[in-house]
Amino acid sequence: MKKCLGIALVLSALAAESGTARAAEKAVFEPPKPKLEHLARFSVNLEAPIWELGATSDLGRRRIIPITSGSFDGARLKGTILNNGADWQVVTAQGVAIIDTRYLLKTGDGALIYLQTKGFRYGPADVMAEVAKGNLVDPAKYTFRLTMSFETADPRYAWLNRAIGVGAAMRLGAAVVYDAYLLE
Repeated sequence: MKKCLGIALVLSALAAESGTARAAEKAVFEPPKPKLEHLARFSVNLEAPIWELGATSDLGRRRIIPITSGSFDGARLKGTILNNGADWQVVTAQGVAIIDTRYLLKTGDGALIYLQTKGFRYGPADVMAEVAKGNLVDPAKYTFRLTMSFETADPRYAWLNRAIGVGAAMRLGAAVVYDAYLLE
């Protein structure tokens, strides 16, 4: 008898959960609309020679572009970019640069923050050839977009460990400049 009563209670609970799930499905919810908050303008210096590894896979040509210095300046985040990172970039046969940077930030108050960006840079072949030569090219003629993730042990900036950033960039000679935004 106790066994039958236990089974009946379990079945009753499952039916109640199922009814709650159906009610939630009928509720009118919308995913939240993301907002952008300006984080900082980044100026990333690429003054060292590029290492061209060549076609390392079917995806394209691997190149490593050292990040030698730079700065970032915004209301919540400002400081310098240390000389220890690189863009581990692949350029496809179609001329798309697949961006994969990793570098270290040092804030004005001494915090260290690891930053990784991923993204794409592409445009018409003649425009991208000028960008590759280091010539100044109007950034409206090509697309250069990034996503950003951060890591830090500094409690003052722990909020960055949960942040997703996005950026719109341009290549200016031996530098990349981008405005970074937090995705809220």
